[in-house]
Amino acid sequence: MLQRHSRAALAAAVATGALVLTGLSGTANAGTAPGAAAATGAARSRAAASTAAETLHTADTSAAVLRAMQRDLGIDRRQAQRRLANEAAAGATAGRLRAALGGDFAGAWVHGADSGTLTVATTDPAEAAAIRARGAEPAVVPHSLAALDTAKARLDRAAAHRNTTDTPVWYVDVRTNRLVVEAVRPAAARTLLAAAGVDASLAKVVKSAERPRPLYDLRGGDAYYINGNTRCSIGFPITRGAQQGFATAGHCGRAGYPTTGANQVSQGTFQASVFPGNDMAWVAANSSWTATPYVSQNGQNLQVTGSTVATVGASVCRSGSTTGWHCGTVQQLDTSVTYQEGTVSGVTRTSVCAEPGDSGGSFLSGSQAQGVTSGGSGDCTSGGTTFFQPINPILSAYGLTLKTTTDGPGPGDPGPGNPGGTWAAGTVYQAGDTVTYGGVTYRCLQGHQAQPGWEPPNVPALWQRS
Repeated sequence: MLQRHSRAALAAAVATGALVLTGLSGTANAGTAPGAAAATGAARSRAAASTAAETLHTADTSAAVLRAMQRDLGIDRRQAQRRLANEAAAGATAGRLRAALGGDFAGAWVHGADSGTLTVATTDPAEAAAIRARGAEPAVVPHSLAALDTAKARLDRAAAHRNTTDTPVWYVDVRTNRLVVEAVRPAAARTLLAAAGVDASLAKVVKSAERPRPLYDLRGGDAYYINGNTRCSIGFPITRGAQQGFATAGHCGRAGYPTTGANQVSQGTFQASVFPGNDMAWVAANSSWTATPYVSQNGQNLQVTGSTVATVGASVCRSGSTTGWHCGTVQQLDTSVTYQEGTVSGVTRTSVCAEPGDSGGSFLSGSQAQGVTSGGSGDCTSGGTTFFQPINPILSAYGLTLKTTTDGPGPGDPGPGNPGGTWAAGTVYQAGDTVTYGGVTYRCLQGHQAQPGWEPPNVPALWQRS
């Protein structure tokens, strides 16, 4: 059951918050005429959705990304634009409900051609009406997200000491409320679950022939080269103090390995790299190269405006030096996948296709950086599954700052002088983190790297006043 302080927070959120998803209507307040309530709810919905979309700069999404979304998701341009705005709003609403539901929260996801429906799962049936009043569809399920995450962590620990090549992928699937293990041999999955001590009611075994692999190759190409031969793709330009460089996949190279650009000009050196375990690395560029706030594809510069984490079901597009732009959706967060080299945890599973040479390349949702391509199965002819290493853990682990086009004043006015507090630009915040700013406490709604202009009072899609 929802604890008293959480129930009060949920009630306050419903009382003061507007509906977020465009096109969804809410519950009328007592004493309010239905027509007036519907009009007020619709107006609040549009205002809240507009605020979230403005925060995440969905209008800055490039024409190339919109075209790729249309092609790969089977939607038109207007649906693609609405989808990005709805997904921005859904992330903020899900973050508020996660904070209010506390231990009863069981995950959230969007669906529909334009992501017009947000579902929020809870273990407490009494909270369904309040979830619905926020413009989301409730799903009452037996297991909390915390319980499923704990089970996955036990599976991760057990897998560290076992051969998991026949059980290459496992993740928490919030839509089915289960810990899913994809297995070439289902018996191997059952053995792994038993070794981890995971209750059978929490898990589901799915038979799969997929054997994911990292997506580098040795054939040459036009992105960047490691040690003069292996080709990978640049992820996201970054800075570290005065040093410029880029984030990429760890399996592309080890610390000390030199890199050259597509023009064969000396480019930089790998500074740090982790693979397996994670799949993250960064390269420090030499003075011939300048970090820009763009992802380049086919001669176009596509803006990067932040790193806010996309919701399950949200659209996501990938750029790589082999196959260019391809789109799909976020299937599961915090996935573990076993490659021939070992197991990588904490990656995001997507329906986007990729091929060798795309490794390290950029994953974007709208103009928000999501991560760097790790590996997968299938190809861009028959389709496939691709995993990306989230960008925020890379930024946090190595003290990097994502290069964006949104430096400078935000949509609000933080007031004169330095208001003080614990919030700091450049810090990577996760959902649930709390900071102080101007003497007020705020709770983070969606994971992101803070930027100048994104002070908590300026970005209600990312921060909620406590």
